[in-house]
Amino acid sequence: MILPAEHPLNTGKTSASLLVLNMRGHRTCPLPVWFMRQAGRSLPEYRKLREGIAMLDSCLTPELVVEITMQPVRRHGVDAAIFFSDIVIPLKLAGLDVDIKPGVGPVLEHPVRTQEAADALHHIDADAFAPITTAVDMLVKELGSTPLIGFGGAPFTLASYLIEGGPSKDLPHSREMMRNQPELWAQILNWCADITAQFISAQVVAGASALQVFDSWAGRLSPEEYETFAKPYSERLFSQLALLVDKDGVPVPRVHFGVGTEPLLESMHGVGATVMGIDSQTDLARASALFHDKVPLQGNISTELLTANWETLAEHIDAVIASGANAPGHVVNLGHGVPPETDPDVLTRITEYIHRTTT
Repeated sequence: MILPAEHPLNTGKTSASLLVLNMRGHRTCPLPVWFMRQAGRSLPEYRKLREGIAMLDSCLTPELVVEITMQPVRRHGVDAAIFFSDIVIPLKLAGLDVDIKPGVGPVLEHPVRTQEAADALHHIDADAFAPITTAVDMLVKELGSTPLIGFGGAPFTLASYLIEGGPSKDLPHSREMMRNQPELWAQILNWCADITAQFISAQVVAGASALQVFDSWAGRLSPEEYETFAKPYSERLFSQLALLVDKDGVPVPRVHFGVGTEPLLESMHGVGATVMGIDSQTDLARASALFHDKVPLQGNISTELLTANWETLAEHIDAVIASGANAPGHVVNLGHGVPPETDPDVLTRITEYIHRTTT
C-alpha cells in the first residue's frame, strides 16, 4: 500500500529525520535517541493526567493520547514520539473483555482456549480505528518534523495474554495448546497477526513514519520452539506490514524487539524486520556481527544503570555507542522500557549527552 501523498514520509517532513535515516541504514551525526515507554509512569505530568482514567480508556481518547505522546518529546527533546497505546487495544476493538489492572497488566475474564471461543473471533471493523487514526492525525500535525512510531504486539506475545488470561511466567495454557492442539494454536495466532496488522497499518497510514513490533515474551521460547510456534505467525504479520511503502516504494522502517532474545535474533530478523531492537543482555557489536553489519540496530542502554551516578551511566552510554559503531544505522534507546521510578531529569540528560557526544 502506497502511503497517502500527505504522509510525512512523502512530504519530506520526516524522511530526512535522524530516526528515519538511521532506521534506513544511513548513520547520522548526531545519533537519534528515544526511550521505550518514554510516555508513562516516570513522568509526573503523565500520572496527573491519568488520575481516575482507566488505561484502555486513555488509549482510545484522542486528546489524551496526543498529550501523553507529546509529553516526553517536550520534556526530553527526544528524536521520535511513540504512539501512546497498548498491544491489547486490538483485542478490545475486536470486542473482547480485556482490561489492564494496575500492578498486574492485561487480563481477560474469558480467555480463549477452546475451538468455540476461537471460532467466535473476528476481524476489526475499519470504523473502530477512528480513535487511533484521529489521534495520529492530530499528533502528526503537532510533531512536525519529529517522526511518530506506531507499534503493536507480535502474535506470540498477544496470544499469550489471550490464552493465559493475563501475564504468566510459565505460559502453561499456551504450552499445552502448542503441544496438543496445534491447529487451534495456529488459528488463534493467525488471528492475532491479522488484527495487529490492522492496528499497526492504521497508525502508519494515518501518519506514523516507522513501526515497532514488541515480542515481549518470545525470550521464554527456545530457538526450536520459536521457529515452530512463533515465527510463522510473525512472518504473517510482517508480510502485511511490508506492503506499507512511501511514494518511491521505500518501505516504512520495521523494528522488531524482544527481551532475552539473543538466541532468537537471526530468526526474529528473518520474519521481515528491517531494524532489530536489542535488549541490554546482548552486546550491540555481537548482534551486528550476526547480521554481517548490514542491519540497523536500536538499543541498548541498561535500565539498571538509570539510577547509577552520572559518571558510571555516561561511561556505559559511551560503551553502548561504541559497540553499535559497525551497524549501518544506530537508534540509541534503552534495552527495555523506562522503569516507573526513573528520574525524568536523567532521561533528559541522557538525550542531551548523546546528541552532544555523537555530533
